[in-house]
Amino acid sequence: MRYVYFFTALFVVLAVSVLGFRGSVSTKPPLELIPDMDHQAKYKPQAASPFFADGRADRPLPPGVVARGDLREDDQLYRGKNSDGTWVHGFPAALTVDAKLLARGQERYTIYCQPCHGAVGDGNGITKQYGMGATPSYADDRRLKLSGGEIFDTITNGSVLNKNMLPYADKLVPEDRWAVVAYVRALQRAQQGTVADVPPEHKPELGLK
Repeated sequence: MRYVYFFTALFVVLAVSVLGFRGSVSTKPPLELIPDMDHQAKYKPQAASPFFADGRADRPLPPGVVARGDLREDDQLYRGKNSDGTWVHGFPAALTVDAKLLARGQERYTIYCQPCHGAVGDGNGITKQYGMGATPSYADDRRLKLSGGEIFDTITNGSVLNKNMLPYADKLVPEDRWAVVAYVRALQRAQQGTVADVPPEHKPELGLK
């Protein structure tokens, strides 16, 4: 019988030792009966490592590596060119040119293009008041003849002819660049339009016969 008392007392002492002080304040780490993988060996970001020759745990990317899903195999969408290397005339097949795309293009144009090219694309932006007078108009003959792919390439890589036109690839994703192209086309069309372009059913709205 005394063994029963002994083991009972031992169990109580163990239970109090393990559970009796839960909730009390202590500077020591808590007792973990089953630590699982909480304290596994691992490298933290930018930590040192004696295993590698350069002493870094972070490893550089292998040459030529491309993030999964970012191969950008669509040359029309990402480079403005067809598979044969010619410029895209119009827009990539992967894009739908609609009011939503034009609205996006107008928004991006207002932020990134309007300061130099002006609200209507005539080259009379706010920068002209501060000495930058070489910004061309979208309505001149050379730019009216540019293909959509060429305009896209200029937005992406900047202009060879005008050193003030810097690349915007770091600010506009390819889809947004095409949206800007669509809006530029709308600005060009607006400056080239005539009364003859107005559909007959809409002429009365403008006071035309």
